[in-house]
Amino acid sequence: MPQLPSGIAPAVLSLIGNTPLIPVTRLDTGPCQLFLKLESQNPGGSIKDRIGKAMIEAAEWDGRLKPGGTVVEATAGNTGLGLALVARAKGYRVVLVVPDKMSTEKVLHLKAMGAEVHTTRSDVGKGHPDYYQDYAARLAREIPGAFFADQFNNPANPYAHETTTGPEIWEQTKHNLDAIVCGVGSAGTVTGLTRYFRKQQPELEFVLADPEGSVLAEYVRTGRVSEVGGSWAVEGIGEDFIPAIADLSAVKCAYTISDQESFATARELLRAEGILAGSSTGTLLAAALRYCREQTISKRVVTFVCDTGTRYLSKVYNDNWMIDQGLLKREVYGDLRDLISRRFDEGGVVSVSETDTLVTAFARMRAAEVSQLPVIRDGKVVGIIDESDLLVKVAGDATHFRSEVGETMTHQLQTLPPCTDLAELRSTLDRGLVAIIAEGDHFYGLITRFDLLNHLRRKLS
Repeated sequence: MPQLPSGIAPAVLSLIGNTPLIPVTRLDTGPCQLFLKLESQNPGGSIKDRIGKAMIEAAEWDGRLKPGGTVVEATAGNTGLGLALVARAKGYRVVLVVPDKMSTEKVLHLKAMGAEVHTTRSDVGKGHPDYYQDYAARLAREIPGAFFADQFNNPANPYAHETTTGPEIWEQTKHNLDAIVCGVGSAGTVTGLTRYFRKQQPELEFVLADPEGSVLAEYVRTGRVSEVGGSWAVEGIGEDFIPAIADLSAVKCAYTISDQESFATARELLRAEGILAGSSTGTLLAAALRYCREQTISKRVVTFVCDTGTRYLSKVYNDNWMIDQGLLKREVYGDLRDLISRRFDEGGVVSVSETDTLVTAFARMRAAEVSQLPVIRDGKVVGIIDESDLLVKVAGDATHFRSEVGETMTHQLQTLPPCTDLAELRSTLDRGLVAIIAEGDHFYGLITRFDLLNHLRRKLS
């Protein structure tokens, strides 16, 4: 990896912090005033820029990180981006371990910044060798000159919020604040803010927003940690253990928020307030709105836009992904139409016509990440073209990419009516065919092996 000049940090690092605080104006907040701290406006796009800067500068000051060293961390993405922003600016190598549920946009952003990314499993818990924190700790021991940022145990994490985020909120609210709604990942935010406001406003209420499946909300309510954790699609918050640096003593109530509510609330925030935010923001906002609507007197409440939604365009704001995950409701028919991820009647089918070129067909396959396309004429399927058809046609002569789809497509089609049972669908797929769901001239869509697998997976939920 090429080394960047050291000793001079770019001016962009001076933009970390001092983020805007704006009121919610078009959502129902009951008798309360709800404010959003736009941490998405940090130069790295999230609240984690603050701790990335604090942890690296603390390690430089006490000698744990020396020139030419390597910064290692386990992260759901945003801490990694904050660390990469600061560390690469200072000339350090960056090695990050991320869970496999992390959005594609975050991974691409990390790699573009020069970070080395190791992806590991998100379905295992602490103590398992593939658990992302244990994996990162192992790498830190193996890499000479490595500094393990270890946000879950690093005191610089809450210190960043105690000395920057807290004072900013207190000043921006003109010393008039009743509650703060937080999520907990590493617990740096809630711990740092608790320390600051314990001195400034001891009566301030902290409210926990926790994904369904995490153990933190139950711990706040009962003082116990469930032995059986769950899983959740929201990134960056929620845990199956209590972080070592966590101070939850000021948390007065906790809300458990489902993935569906989190994602729906993030999307509603964009539609109502014009703010593009990630899935964890959806969780925080959903809890904040519940809290506000339950109050009988007016209160001033702050929560966070934790990061920018540009990191979740392939997830939160992708209808097809949301449908695949069962997070977006649509009409249920009780037949094979329910297995179709891209329905023709909803405009979701990516298709070609007989007169389109093979270059067009190939480009649409790549853009939609599919291996076959229906060929449509007047709303009716007249053929199928897949990647094997393309390869046979162009392998000997690439100029054939200019030929028309109609010359290459498969004309012999086997269609299945929506009432077909799963056994016959499976038989069709086992023969290497894509299932064309149609009845008469009415085309509904295609079912692939992935669609069937996704249907079976959802039955476990």
